[in-house]
Amino acid sequence: MIAPLALALLAAQAPQWNCADPQTQSEMNACARIDFERADAELNTEYRAAHAHARASDREESRIEGDDRPGDEATLREAQRAWVAFRDAHCRLEGYEARGGTMEPMVYESCRAEVTRARIAQLRAPSAVGEQ
Repeated sequence: MIAPLALALLAAQAPQWNCADPQTQSEMNACARIDFERADAELNTEYRAAHAHARASDREESRIEGDDRPGDEATLREAQRAWVAFRDAHCRLEGYEARGGTMEPMVYESCRAEVTRARIAQLRAPSAVGEQ
């Protein structure tokens, strides 16, 4: 009874990848995915900070009479949603360089990590959410 449970637990554990020196395409694909996940986590942290700043900016700014454009928070949210759609489509296209091949996931995930890091830099820039 314990042996099948132990085997099930072992099978459920994620493999340990050597991302410092990946040797197989499967390992390269997995490491590219891990790299993207790290970049995405950092992006989420930076976006939350930018979102909080945009919300505060909306509270502090007085609206110009007759200006019915969306505020900082709504505009940032719109931009981020459009950016995510762009990133994923752009990187899917880049992945097509290896379309159907074993490298396609690596190219796609590597692109998403790179483009995500560029977005992090954009969000950190003082002009990203109206900082002066």
